[in-house]
Amino acid sequence: MSVTEMMELAPWMVVYFAVLAFILGTVFGSFLNCAAYRISRKQSFLKGRSICPKCNHELHAPDLVPIFSFLFSKGKCRYCGEKISIRYPITEVVFGAVVLITFFYDGVSVLFLRDFLFACCLFSLSLVDLEIFEIPDGTLIIATLAWALALLFSFTGWSYIIEHILASAAFEIGFLVISLILDKVLGKESLGGGDIKLFFVVGLYLGFVAGMFCVILAAVLGLIFGRGKEKIPFGPFISVAAWVMMFFGTPLVQWYLGLIQL
Repeated sequence: MSVTEMMELAPWMVVYFAVLAFILGTVFGSFLNCAAYRISRKQSFLKGRSICPKCNHELHAPDLVPIFSFLFSKGKCRYCGEKISIRYPITEVVFGAVVLITFFYDGVSVLFLRDFLFACCLFSLSLVDLEIFEIPDGTLIIATLAWALALLFSFTGWSYIIEHILASAAFEIGFLVISLILDKVLGKESLGGGDIKLFFVVGLYLGFVAGMFCVILAAVLGLIFGRGKEKIPFGPFISVAAWVMMFFGTPLVQWYLGLIQL
């Protein structure tokens, strides 16, 4: 059911589900932040209690409430008094907003679950890439499975499936060739294997046209925020560009084509 259809039934339902979507986003933002922290350190995120990274004290329920725990503790650990990184509330708020926008775009539907899982994967791999310059294969596998499983419940036609699979293959092969050439020319790694595999997943979700705009937007973001740095994690820029194109791609493409009068 789309948001528009819910509005026709009862506006309060939209508010109710929107609040739930934001809360869900903050909870998963906290979880994904913790998962990325452990993955970056080659630790399991599926077992073990959360601890303070400074004093290693086990955290309890009052310490784990998204956003509010940080505010009520004034940004300090309740056990050792050390400052808590601002990264925690920021990731919770940002992912809460991501899930809220996803809800308003997809409504209560199979596509919401698919796009929610995709956003989780993009968010998690971005946090890991920012820390260790690696993109976990697990996030890409989950995103691919989410795309494929969604087709079982929301079949959009063979032309859509073939087009998006061909687009993903074209992106992966194309960037692999470009990467190998640049590696030879520059004498160093130009594009990581994780980035190339991420473009494969992007092709599945966006197709060729929106995927190309994603590539351009990711490159622009990389140039802006990576200026003056010898090495930058490209995964976060690809992720932001992919998410933007997934939800706002159609008007952006139409605006650009109108700008060049095509």
